[in-house]
Formats: sequence, structure tokens, C-alpha cells
Amino acid sequence: MANPHRGEVDLDLPSGRIPLRLTLGALAEIEATFGVADLAALGERLAGGRLASRDLIVFLAAAARGAGGGLSDADFAARLTAADLPAAIAALGALFQLTFGETS
Repeated sequence: MANPHRGEVDLDLPSGRIPLRLTLGALAEIEATFGVADLAALGERLAGGRLASRDLIVFLAAAARGAGGGLSDADFAARLTAADLPAAIAALGALFQLTFGETS
């Protein structure tokens, strides 16, 4: 089960639960994959509000590795189906909110 105090959320799939965590290593991996220089540039890339399926795989697989998982992007993608998209998008949104959202 995810520990929100560590910045973790769970992606619950029919094939099992996958914890997600955006560590600095995961963020650096995402920056490198997208070819952006820093977090601000990554934010600008995401600000357009359009994500490709490949983008989701990159984010989710890196976050799963950040939480200690060992799946490659290809192995992670093989676990997801189109029916899993709502859960994947919700988990990614919760992860961004937990990681970057304002605290009260």
C-alpha cells in the first residue's frame, strides 16, 4: 500500500497494485527521455494538456521505478490495457498533486 508521506500513490490495476513515486531520479529519467533541460521545461511541455500513450508509459514506468519497481517501460506497458487508462490517468494526477501540489 502506498505511503503518501513518502510521496507514493498506488496505481490499482486488475493485474495488481503498482506503487508510484516521483523521486529525483525518476524526474531526471523523464527529463532525459523527453529531451528537456529542466523541470520548468518539462512543465511547459505538459502545460499543453495533451499526452500521448507513450508519454503516459514514460511517466508511469519511471514513477514505478522510483517506488522501487524494476519494470522496463516495455514491461510496464505490457501490463496496461486501454481499459486501464482512467485508473492510470487518475493515479498520475494524484501523484503530481501529491508531489507538486500546494500544501495547506
